[in-house]
Amino acid sequence: MTQSNEMQHGESSIDGLKVVLSGPGELADALPFLMGYHPTDSIVLLALHGEEGRFGGRVRIALPRTPQDVEEWPDVARHLADCLVDGSLRRGGRPAAIVAFLCQDPREGERPPEVKERLRPVAQQLRVACGALDVPVVEALCLSGGRWWSYCRPEQDQDSGTEDEGAPLALPGTSAIAAAAAYAGIPMPASLRDLEARLRPSEPRAAAHEAALDLACAALVPRMLDRAAGPSVADRTVELARAALDAFAAAPPIGDTALADRRDDTLLADGEAAEMILGLQDREARDRVVEWADPQQAGAAVRLWRALARRCPGPYAEHAAVLLALTGWVAWCSGDEAEARVALWTALELEPHCSFALLLQHAVSQGLDPEVVRRALRGTRRRRVMEAATARRGPSGPAGRGPGRRSLGGRRARIRR
Repeated sequence: MTQSNEMQHGESSIDGLKVVLSGPGELADALPFLMGYHPTDSIVLLALHGEEGRFGGRVRIALPRTPQDVEEWPDVARHLADCLVDGSLRRGGRPAAIVAFLCQDPREGERPPEVKERLRPVAQQLRVACGALDVPVVEALCLSGGRWWSYCRPEQDQDSGTEDEGAPLALPGTSAIAAAAAYAGIPMPASLRDLEARLRPSEPRAAAHEAALDLACAALVPRMLDRAAGPSVADRTVELARAALDAFAAAPPIGDTALADRRDDTLLADGEAAEMILGLQDREARDRVVEWADPQQAGAAVRLWRALARRCPGPYAEHAAVLLALTGWVAWCSGDEAEARVALWTALELEPHCSFALLLQHAVSQGLDPEVVRRALRGTRRRRVMEAATARRGPSGPAGRGPGRRSLGGRRARIRR
């Protein structure tokens, strides 16, 4: 990348094909391909490395929704800048520069240029935060309503547009990076909203799913808290999940994602789905199904974990965190980093302390090989199995029934994750 007062070009690669992006318009068109999805309602910071502006790490966060959120953005901007620079250093190199994207469609009654002005203070906070780390923001773009604006060069005409009305984004499939993606056989990216919709319960809430979870809580939680009965619950959970996995694998593929998800939902009986959701809150059961990420099972597994996450309505929303972490894990092992990131973000939004999702998010962000995490999970499981066997034997023979693993409050079971 040549740096002067503005970014001249950036360089990316898709499945080994080198793509050179010239100017902010092509950067705006490339963002969905760089992320793997259209990042709606998002801020994205993208690191650039070297003189040619090779694309490096990236961080994303949801845009502020209320004026109160905006007041917190100086701290949030500093945190985002720190995350991107520190992560880049851990990967082996300090960024030469940063590109910022602010992506949000107009609210009801709002025009795209008004979105650009409303988000201008956020863009300025990001520029200040990155500058404080001696990494300049060489371009800051607002994307809204199919158009783009630059906060770094407002005095210039923006391609065929004007400063007020902005410039149009390229039509789907017509940009340079879209052509490279099509040549490489990569499908057009979906929107972030569409990806998230596959991971969340539909509205209105399904009363049958909630009622089934109520019954499962009453039946399973006492047994899960009983050290003697807990292993049998884990065995039953894995047995049910294995049967469901086989059913998903046997179902023929459907190209339309909405139809495919609706079909997958019909493959799960309410009672058995509720048992699996509750049972997988226990680490013993979860660690056993983590192994279902090999290429032969991954497709069916990620569909199963998505379908179970969609059955966690209302008061059971936090239970979806483990299921979404499993979704992210299988997607990551399959090479779909975009879905992995979205699933893990969603998991931590529902349950910020979900240790499995936190572990995976850190690993994905650091660019680790999934095999590193596999080895760590295998080692943790072996230690836990040995500790459990020792506890059952006791110092001089079989141990009696001990206290539960974790006390629960209310009807929602939150076993160790």
